[in-house]
Amino acid sequence: MNINATKNTCLAIMLAACGFGASAQQKEYSWTNLPKIAKTAFKKDTINILKYGAKADGITLNTKSINDAITACSNKGGGVVLIPQGIWMTGPIVLKSNVNLHVSRAALLQFTDDKSQYPLVAGNYEGHPSPRNQSPISGTNLTNIGITGEGIIDGAGGVWRAIGKDRLSESEWRNLVASGGVVSENGKTWYPSASYVKGQSEKDAIYLKPGKALSDYESMKDFFRPNMVVLTNCKRILLQDVTVQNSPAWCLHPLLCEDLTLRNVHVRNPWNAQNGDAIDIESCRNVLLEGNTFDAGDDGICIKSGRDEEGRKRGKPTENVIARNNVVYRAHGGFVIGSEMSGGAKNIFVTDCTFIGTDIGLRFKTTRGRGGVVEKIYVKNIAMRDILGSAILFDMYYGGKSVAEGEGTKTTATKTYTADVSTPQFKDFYVNNVVCNGAASGLLIRGLPEMAIKGIHLENVILKTTKGAEISEASNITLKNVHFESKDTKPVIIVENSNNVKLDGIKYTNGADLLFSVTGERTKDISVSNTDVSKAKDKVDFKSGADSKAISFK
Repeated sequence: MNINATKNTCLAIMLAACGFGASAQQKEYSWTNLPKIAKTAFKKDTINILKYGAKADGITLNTKSINDAITACSNKGGGVVLIPQGIWMTGPIVLKSNVNLHVSRAALLQFTDDKSQYPLVAGNYEGHPSPRNQSPISGTNLTNIGITGEGIIDGAGGVWRAIGKDRLSESEWRNLVASGGVVSENGKTWYPSASYVKGQSEKDAIYLKPGKALSDYESMKDFFRPNMVVLTNCKRILLQDVTVQNSPAWCLHPLLCEDLTLRNVHVRNPWNAQNGDAIDIESCRNVLLEGNTFDAGDDGICIKSGRDEEGRKRGKPTENVIARNNVVYRAHGGFVIGSEMSGGAKNIFVTDCTFIGTDIGLRFKTTRGRGGVVEKIYVKNIAMRDILGSAILFDMYYGGKSVAEGEGTKTTATKTYTADVSTPQFKDFYVNNVVCNGAASGLLIRGLPEMAIKGIHLENVILKTTKGAEISEASNITLKNVHFESKDTKPVIIVENSNNVKLDGIKYTNGADLLFSVTGERTKDISVSNTDVSKAKDKVDFKSGADSKAISFK
């Protein structure tokens, strides 16, 4: 039985019983013609790593044996490289074309915590050239590759990551300090080594600067934590059934790839893992994420395309992505786009997913300087529970923090900005059939004065939250059949400096103190229809120069 499919069928039935149906506009423009993802195909020829001298004793470093098996398999035209039952200690593994690395159910592929085994290489950080320690698993310019099997791949991430004292219990903190490393002067942060501290304190150390060699960065080598699995400019990729856990930084990072399938994969990172994203899909096209389970230290499913000018120069959007039947537990965001989205993102379809305990549910984030256009995003059949921040968030004031630490803060403007190539754009989002049981706020749409967020359409949504909705610096916004069951009803919905806002069939907490707060002299063309406003103590108030004619009731 497909539990996810059954669960979301029940969700659809429940919404239909409430009078909610699928959006005709979504049907017509999105779900009838989904992207096609080319599949991998491997020979059945199998090479067991035992043939190349590998030992499952948990002590022997099997780096050479595993890589020799992969190379031999590729040279023979491809096939399967088998990691059988046992604990296999290893250093970095480099994939080759036409090879399926198969990790057996009872196998633990354990990457060594000896950081000297990971040489510095020229890598990538948020779209910029960067020195990095070699990834535990990597592949570049490959075709037809796979990582499959029901075994476990562990990145020994704890020896790489810094961590704050407030993210550990007292006993965990004592044990960590006793293990070595360096504690900050204020006693609040543990660093893995003095080398890490040197990189942390060096301005822009993370970037590989022109004229600099990798050897120039050796003194701060530990600072350049590797992403766990990095696939660059590869085509036809399959990741299936494996558990990938405890990554030093991001866990799965496909970059500039095409035709990627990720099916029934489990990613497990500690909740306090620094930059412990589950998957960051960067400047890729034709991607299917299906039936996966993510428990992450940072964002869960994240779409990226480079940062600022470097991302715009690359000019490679992430596009043609299907994410369906996925579950995300602890993470900064369940499904996320940004904030590094300077190359753009488009034609993305998210359906039948569940988010439990994430900081934010649907999280779309950017900031001034990024540029890039995020558009044609389609979301339906989403279930959420116990969200710490906003259930649905569109934010152009991203400040680089998780919601638990404070999302980007909008401050009083001291400068007037003019839109240019560095101004990001969000437009044409369609969100349908969403239920959230528990969140700090239901909906936040926060654009920029110089660039409104445009074309956000929510339909058939139930949000049981503390606060309702805030719509700021936005245009062409539609909320149809949206139910705000919020505790804080002063007000339920705020509309600030926004226009062409259609509120149709809004439901809200019975006896709400104030239904609408209309704010800002640039707010106009708010239309409220099919909504019983009599259940609120006060219908609307006006603030900060808002005109009483800005809102109409039908």
